[in-house]
Amino acid sequence: MTDLTDSPAVRRLTDWDTERLESLADEYDTPLYVMDCDRVKENYTRFSAAFPDAHVMYAAKAHTGKAVLEAVLEAGGTIECAAWGELQRSIDAGADPNELQYTAVNPPAHDLDYAAELGAENPGLTITIGALDTLERLKERGYDGRIAIRINPGIGTGHHEKVATGADAKFGIPYERVPDMADRVREDFELVGIHAHAGSGVLTDDLEDHCRAIERVGDMARRVGDDELEFVDIGGGYGVPYREDEQPLDLAKTSDMVRDAVGDLEAQLKLEPGRYIVADAGLILTTVNTIKEAPDTTVVGVDASLSTLIRPAMFGSYHPMLNVSAPERDPLEVTVGGPVCTSADVFAHDRPIAEPERDDILAIGNAGSYGYELANQFHSQPKPAEVVLEDGETRIGRRRETLEDVTRLEQ
Repeated sequence: MTDLTDSPAVRRLTDWDTERLESLADEYDTPLYVMDCDRVKENYTRFSAAFPDAHVMYAAKAHTGKAVLEAVLEAGGTIECAAWGELQRSIDAGADPNELQYTAVNPPAHDLDYAAELGAENPGLTITIGALDTLERLKERGYDGRIAIRINPGIGTGHHEKVATGADAKFGIPYERVPDMADRVREDFELVGIHAHAGSGVLTDDLEDHCRAIERVGDMARRVGDDELEFVDIGGGYGVPYREDEQPLDLAKTSDMVRDAVGDLEAQLKLEPGRYIVADAGLILTTVNTIKEAPDTTVVGVDASLSTLIRPAMFGSYHPMLNVSAPERDPLEVTVGGPVCTSADVFAHDRPIAEPERDDILAIGNAGSYGYELANQFHSQPKPAEVVLEDGETRIGRRRETLEDVTRLEQ
C-alpha cells in the first residue's frame, strides 16, 4: 500500500522541485505535460482510505493516459469509463473487463456494439444507462447482462454550470420515472445498481448541496429495493483547490456527510472520483517568448496555448502559475497568453508572478485533470509531449506530436 506519511492533502505548485522541472523543460522541450504517477497512487489511496467500506473506482475521463490507468490499477483501483475508447484503453492498461463500469450517455452505435460484445465475453461488465432508448438498443444487440440505472436527482453541484450534471436533462432518468425503469430493466436484464453524478469540483463548502443530491439517490435506491441491488454509485465530482487560498477537501468530513446523506443501505456504496485523483499530480511547463508592455498590463507570451490547456478558455478556470526559472524575483502583475489567434487564449489576467523574462520556464499547476484530455490541434499545433515521473524515474508517457501526426489523416 502507498505510504501516506509525507503525502499532503493537496500538492501546491510551490511543492514541486523547480530545479527538476527546469531540467525536464530543457531535456524534453516545451510545452510539456508532467505527470507524477506516484502522486496519483497517493491520491487514490488517501481517498479510498476515507471510505473503507465503499468501492472506489477511478473516472477515466479525467486522464486516460496509460501510465495513469496503470498507476490506479497498481493502487488497487478499478475504472469507470464513459466511452468505448476508455474501455479499450483501460483493458490495454491491464484492467479486468469484468471489473469495468461503462456509463453510457447518448451512446453512439459503435459504443454500444463494442460494449455489448465486451459484455457477452465478460459477464462482470456493468453498463449504466440514462435513457430507455439505450436499454432498448442494448436489447436489440442481444445484451442481457448487468445494468445500472443513472438517476437525474434534479440537483446539480460543482465549480461551473457546464459540469453541474445532476440537474441537466441530458444526464439520467428523471427521478420519479426510476421505479418504472427499474421494473423494465428487471424484465430482460440484471439490475445491479443505481447511479448518479451531481457535478464536478466539489469542495468542503459545496458538500451540503452535494449531499442533498446524494440523499435523493439513497432514497430512490431504497424505493427500488436496495436489498436486491449490488451497489449504489453516487459518482465523483470531488474537487481540489485550484486557487492558492482555497483549502483542500476535508475527506473525513466528506465521508461522514456522505454516509449520513445516503443513509442505511443493504447495497455497497460506490464512488468514482477522477479530478481528485489526478489534478494535482500534473502540470504544464511552458517557455516565455515575448514580453510586451501594454498601457494597462504587461503581456507575457508563452508557447503553451488553449490547444495545450483549454480549461481557462472553456470554463474560465483558474490555474496557479509559477516562474520556475526564478521564483525568488519580485512579483509583477502580468497577463499570460499563448500564440492562438483569439482573446480566449489567456491563462492569467493581471496575475502577480515572479517577474518573467524571455526564455524563462513557467509552470501551470493542477493540469493533471481534463488537461491533456481536452488538448487539441487548433492552429495546426501538434499536441505536446507528456513525461511521467514514477519510482524516482522519468520516462516519456506520450511523445510530442509532429506536423505529420496532425495531417496524417488527410487524403
